[in-house]
Amino acid sequence: MPKMKTKSSAKKRFKLTGTGKIKRKHAFKSHILTKKSKKRKLALTHNTLVDQSDVNSIKEQLRLK
Repeated sequence: MPKMKTKSSAKKRFKLTGTGKIKRKHAFKSHILTKKSKKRKLALTHNTLVDQSDVNSIKEQLRLK
């Protein structure tokens, strides 16, 4: 059997924290920023954790399961 490869898209988008949670960046901050408020853009800058309902599918894509 060949080796199981990780999904390249998931590998680029997600990182594991020290406690095993999955970190992600916010969407909607790449272009068309003129109509978005400064407060909204600042909030989109920060990282956040992946929702619990999505953790299993992301771990499968990263071959952690």
